[in-house]
Amino acid sequence: MALLWCTEALPLAVTALFPIILFPMMGIMDASEVCIEYLRDSNILFIGGLLVAIAVEHWNLHKRVALRVLLIIGVRPALLILGFMAVTAFLSMWISNTATTAMMVPIAHAVLEQLHSHPAGKDVEEGSNNPTFELQEPIPHKEMTKLDNGQVLPTLPAPSGPRARQSQEQLRFAKGMSLCVCYSASIGGIATLTGTTPNLVLQGQINSLFSQNANVVNFASWFGFAFPTMVILLLMAWLWLQIAFLGFNFQKNFGIGEEAREQEQTVFRVIQTEHRLLGPMTFAEKAVAIFFVTLVLLWFTREPGFFLGWGNLAFPNAKGESMLSDGTVAIFISIVMFIVPSKIPGLTQDPENPGKLKAPPALLNWKTVNEKMPWNVVLLLGGGFALAKGSERSGLSTWLGNQLTPLENVPPPAIAFILCLLVAAFTECASNVATTTIFLPILASMSRAICLHPLYVMLPCTLASSLAFMLPVATPPNAIVFSFGGLKVSDMARAGLLLNIIGVLVITLAINSWSYAIFDLHTFPSWAHIDNTTAHCQPNFMMPQP
Repeated sequence: MALLWCTEALPLAVTALFPIILFPMMGIMDASEVCIEYLRDSNILFIGGLLVAIAVEHWNLHKRVALRVLLIIGVRPALLILGFMAVTAFLSMWISNTATTAMMVPIAHAVLEQLHSHPAGKDVEEGSNNPTFELQEPIPHKEMTKLDNGQVLPTLPAPSGPRARQSQEQLRFAKGMSLCVCYSASIGGIATLTGTTPNLVLQGQINSLFSQNANVVNFASWFGFAFPTMVILLLMAWLWLQIAFLGFNFQKNFGIGEEAREQEQTVFRVIQTEHRLLGPMTFAEKAVAIFFVTLVLLWFTREPGFFLGWGNLAFPNAKGESMLSDGTVAIFISIVMFIVPSKIPGLTQDPENPGKLKAPPALLNWKTVNEKMPWNVVLLLGGGFALAKGSERSGLSTWLGNQLTPLENVPPPAIAFILCLLVAAFTECASNVATTTIFLPILASMSRAICLHPLYVMLPCTLASSLAFMLPVATPPNAIVFSFGGLKVSDMARAGLLLNIIGVLVITLAINSWSYAIFDLHTFPSWAHIDNTTAHCQPNFMMPQP
């Protein structure tokens, strides 16, 4: 399936349907069990998040936000990418990566539309060039041709000239902007314990396997370990995307130079004029904005982890956990948008039916949703979940555990590095939750057998499970960005491969430096003694320093 997803020999959604046929025939899972994986809570969250995103786009709120972002950040490509990455990563720390990406991608595309259309339009009308995106060699003098409608168009010698290459630069920049959103969403989620599900899987596994651990993994300790890791990885990803899609000319990327500053001011005035043309916010825009902010607040306060959320207090289960999920909240807000009118209801008569009142349309309607919802991505996500479940049912986790036994004779830093690479590769074809669920118990057993602090291998592997940068199916943010078009699987694979390696190196640095002081990794903890298998491990056993 990974091979077919990479080559696109079949449509991605069609390949995702393979488990429904093959798993029952191979005796791995019943068909009814496989089908359940195609509409899990994560898929519901995906649908709910995109419903709200469709409402934002339908009422042009994303264009207003995009223009405001442009006015604040400016149109310098490098800073624009950094700004979107920082905002997306910050949001992803507190709400789900899927919801963050679903909200930020339309805004990023609106920014690109404004950034590329207006300078191009000015270039057509006045014959000037945008040095922010043009090549280094000067564009030759253009001959002007006046059309019947009075529009002046430049006559270029051939479409393969600098203008065509400039368009290629804009296309590469658009790809970089799209990838920066999904990558920063995955990177930002590792910073907090509640930022992404694998972090909570680790906490649950530690509390289940080592019940005497005295809450060693809590919100504060995780933040102290993961937040610096996230910042470093985010900056490295920004530099890599800048090099990959903008080139090595940092002077041009940052818009340095008198001519670039003058052109930037011109573009700024154009964007400012466009922003004013939008006029005041309509009732529909205000309503959608209120629903969006409400959704973010409800997501953040439902079950934050470091204090009791409204989900814990109002809808607890037997363990005091929230029975509602992020998907529940997203669907609730979406349904309300199908009910709330887009205008303040009044006594307006229907001109087609005199004597009858005309009801204003709702904020969302099914025709708009059906046209804009990428239903194929829902199947794509379901195929990934089914593939992960099948690998667990088939005994693949047991097989992987047996392959890890030779690591007993390897130095601890090398063990952490090798396991990070393994997990980062595995999570490209399986969900990060399934990856951590499969690997963490195996790593816990291995660490006890070789007298290694369990967190020394469990922490980096949990972070590595979020390094899913190469395939659209690897994680929902990738699938959302891919669904907006403009990207090929090969584009994502090329950019994600090196970013995976960078991520593993940054995680290796983190686990071998500041994490020692936070989690006391240089000793074998007393709470890791479970049975006679750890009798030879002393609590003050000193791990080899990296």
